[in-house]
Amino acid sequence: MNDSILPLLGTGFLLGWSVAWPPGPINAEVARRCLARGFWAGFGVILGACTGDGIWAVLVALGIGVLLTAPALQLAMGVVSIGLLLVLAVMFLRGAWRDLTAPPAAAPAGPGKFDSHRASYLLGFGMALSSPWNVAFWLAAVGRPEIAGSGTLALLAMAAAVIVGAMTWGVLWCASVVALHRRAGGRFWNMAVKGLTGALMLYFAATSALRLWG
Repeated sequence: MNDSILPLLGTGFLLGWSVAWPPGPINAEVARRCLARGFWAGFGVILGACTGDGIWAVLVALGIGVLLTAPALQLAMGVVSIGLLLVLAVMFLRGAWRDLTAPPAAAPAGPGKFDSHRASYLLGFGMALSSPWNVAFWLAAVGRPEIAGSGTLALLAMAAAVIVGAMTWGVLWCASVVALHRRAGGRFWNMAVKGLTGALMLYFAATSALRLWG
């Protein structure tokens, strides 16, 4: 492997890790799905998000990413992203309310189709692809002059390293949540997770709206 690519791979891995670990809607949804259906349901969101990020990375590496910074397109993507967060918030808060008001003797409802592995992947993909902030990240990470001059193949290799870094965090995050769930359980725990995730989705939607229109 060309020695000039090795620093890009290291930089890409660190970028992927650093952008993946901070609290955000994807990490919140990963945790909720891990608690609902286990490791692979949560990791499916990570895989879907990485696929969406991979598409943005390729577009930026090919020089098409700059076209995606048009204000009208950024606004449209922002509206879709915020709308998706609001829909998720309503779903989770409604689920928490149902758990709260259900009779004590009622059997807890099992995971629905929305929590399936395929739905996890599609949700992560949609959240990553519709986020205008992802375009800004990839332009900042890959579009810098000192990196852009490395050539398309080197840029794609760096983008792959970013995704590997993000997926590495995803494995650790999913495993940690599953381990935590083994030590706690019950109806109150599930209700609290749904309610907290719904509240977080509302918060992320509000902050996204402020960034978009502020």
